[in-house]
Amino acid sequence: MQFKIFITVLTSICGMLIASAQNTGTLKGTIKTEQGEPIIGSNVIIKNTNKGTTTDSDGTYEIKLLEGKTYSIEVSYLGYNTIQKNIFIKSNTTILDFILNESSNMLEGIIVTSQKREQKNKEVPIAITSYGSEFINNQGTFEYDALSEYVPGFQVQIQSVNNPGVVIRGITSDSGDSRVEPRVSIFQDGVSISKSRGSVVELYDIERVEVLKGPQGTLFGRGAQIGAMHIIQNKAKNENSGSVKLGYGNFNQFLATGYANTPLIADKLFLRVAGIYNRRDGYIENRSGGNLNGKETLAFRTALKYLISDRTTLDVIANWQQDTPPGTSFKSGTFAPLGGDLDPNTFADLERGRELGVNRNVSGATGILKHNFNPVWDLTSTTAYRQFNSDEAFDADGTAAPALFFREIAKGKQFSQELRFNFDNSKKFRGFFGGNFFYENGTQKVPFIIDERSLAVLFLDTPKLVINGIPTLLPTIPNDPDSFGPLAGAPLLDSNSETFTNYGKNYSGDLFADGSYDLTEKLSLTLGLRTTWENINAGFEVDDIEKKSNLALLTPGSGTNILNLPTNGKIQASENFLSAVGRLALSYNINQNISLFGTTSKGRRPNVINISSTNTNVLSAETVWSYEVGAKSLFLNNRLQFDANAYVYDYSNFQTTISKFENGVLTSRPEDSGSASSFGYELATQYAFTKNSSFFANYGYIDASFDETDSNGNKQALAGNKFRLTPKHSFSAGFNLNQKINNSLKLFFRPTYTYKSKVFFEETNLPKISQDGYGIVNLRTGLNIGKKYEITLFMNNLLDKKYIIDAGNTGGAFGIPTFIGGAPRFYGVQLRADF
Repeated sequence: MQFKIFITVLTSICGMLIASAQNTGTLKGTIKTEQGEPIIGSNVIIKNTNKGTTTDSDGTYEIKLLEGKTYSIEVSYLGYNTIQKNIFIKSNTTILDFILNESSNMLEGIIVTSQKREQKNKEVPIAITSYGSEFINNQGTFEYDALSEYVPGFQVQIQSVNNPGVVIRGITSDSGDSRVEPRVSIFQDGVSISKSRGSVVELYDIERVEVLKGPQGTLFGRGAQIGAMHIIQNKAKNENSGSVKLGYGNFNQFLATGYANTPLIADKLFLRVAGIYNRRDGYIENRSGGNLNGKETLAFRTALKYLISDRTTLDVIANWQQDTPPGTSFKSGTFAPLGGDLDPNTFADLERGRELGVNRNVSGATGILKHNFNPVWDLTSTTAYRQFNSDEAFDADGTAAPALFFREIAKGKQFSQELRFNFDNSKKFRGFFGGNFFYENGTQKVPFIIDERSLAVLFLDTPKLVINGIPTLLPTIPNDPDSFGPLAGAPLLDSNSETFTNYGKNYSGDLFADGSYDLTEKLSLTLGLRTTWENINAGFEVDDIEKKSNLALLTPGSGTNILNLPTNGKIQASENFLSAVGRLALSYNINQNISLFGTTSKGRRPNVINISSTNTNVLSAETVWSYEVGAKSLFLNNRLQFDANAYVYDYSNFQTTISKFENGVLTSRPEDSGSASSFGYELATQYAFTKNSSFFANYGYIDASFDETDSNGNKQALAGNKFRLTPKHSFSAGFNLNQKINNSLKLFFRPTYTYKSKVFFEETNLPKISQDGYGIVNLRTGLNIGKKYEITLFMNNLLDKKYIIDAGNTGGAFGIPTFIGGAPRFYGVQLRADF
């Protein structure tokens, strides 16, 4: 149904905006260097329209334009100064040639679109880190947890593709509950993909990734309470081009990725296809079978661009991704495997062996229609449909004991439609306004597969759950009438199960406006506001246990079930909410190189309808007030960039998910922990010290913790505790060094270093559920052969540093926390060919 709506809306808008045909002429010419050599692949753009092309192997270009009109032509190519000229199009053919002068190397990522228009990062009053395709390719980064290491104030922890933790400035978004909205928005080509079970996507054939820090509700909607990451994929272009990369590494790592781009109809319809297959065996051996912490991802993308008219274009992008990695090594920190130890980085013995793992499918289609009314006004319509389906099997006790084996089956689908009018009166005023409709429907089903003989040991005598690596099984409840009364000696089942499911269905509508006004030649004011209506529908259901259980009678809080009270059908609740968020920013250009900014903004995480087996309550919307100042600079003809910013956050009704097993009932639900605050600052620099070589460095400091008292003056349970997954100090630095050997060979050397200080993995801040500070060294080196071929040798975690990426987890709720070991040294070789 949603897909039909997607097609209908897209087709309707196309029909409204297609311009009538007029007589056309031809603009053609050549683009060469000062030495007279043709420049292949230079970009030719017709300003204030959606027309454009690239030069062919002879350096020539050709574009169809309307006769009798004057156009502004912009020609650019990396490493050369951009040229812009005005030309009047006559009948038949108009000739216009260009000669480009070689320039100093401009840093990548200084152009951003975070405010829905192209701007230099220096001009935007937001703390932004932006990396383009060159940086991503140079670092060999296909997963955004790896990319996060180079972004100050940004951390990503991926237990599995089904369970990411995304952290911006201390605030974590990782709940898989379909009723809970993430705090950090993940966007792909202007469309939210934020729900955690469907948000992990492979970074291949990417144009740019932008990470915006601070509340971004005005720009990115209801889930951007504390920030957003925007993944911008390459679109189809009017060119013939392609690339293939193959790689092999240790742990049987195999990589194949590439793209091909071609015009289907000259100057009218273009096609781009891209794909990736990326797999690696797990690096933790599982003695019960198979390996853990591996990877297997297959993804494809098809993009079409249709130039409907000189002023109207349509991009359609379809994505599909399947992930089938082996299971996650939730290794027990209490019980060692047979012949092993408690080290999370050595072999484990998790029950069910190869049955552990993830099977996840994510797919979607996006249509982006753009129409230029005139040089000041344009319209962007973004229509999207997306769905995901994941099934993860995991051993939560981290041992060979069949005590805590779970599956999580998550499903979700969404439809969104946004209309945005952009205006840019370059003299004084620029911005956008519009509206958005969003629908999502999701479920999270969790079957608990039970061997009562093992679970009884965990309940009655936990230290004996595993002895010398061998699980203890109780065939009956101990024959102790004084302790167990009539249940003494009752038999226990070797197989049973119970299941709980949560449901979330949400509708929302937004009206938004954001604009910047130049008060003086140096001082600009930006004001943004978004109002949102939400219809939130939540449900919760606990099925009766599969088989009558004597063990259930020992946990009276769970009724006939062992862990969860049955609900006798689905419990449902629905609420409507109205809200508003906004931002106020001032930016001041000291000179053409340095700008200052200050912002005040409000972020909001939507209300949560919290349903359990026994009660239903509505958690207040979680809000944050942000106050930030910063400075941005560009020097030496765009070769040196330096940014600095500092911020203070004040949180109210802070929500956190706490898992507990009390009085025979397992609960894992969001709770309101009251007030919290944070202070931090970030520094970032890039320097291109030669045309082909550069350096970058980033530093982030965060002091984020729960306040001593809540807003009512009551002592808080987590008072003084630090936010989870939040290092106080983080640092990264790297070089991209290129040395010409001869006319055909160029050597490159790309070392990077990343460091993060101690992190706690839970808000409880238990000292053992943490990771001390550590640093990782990565290295990539190789040869460029001509302009089309590259061979790369890589080594990640060069020094083979031992660390963990998570601790506590579901096992922690039962007093037996589990730990996930970090990646060891990876090394291999990659070959790339461009065509």
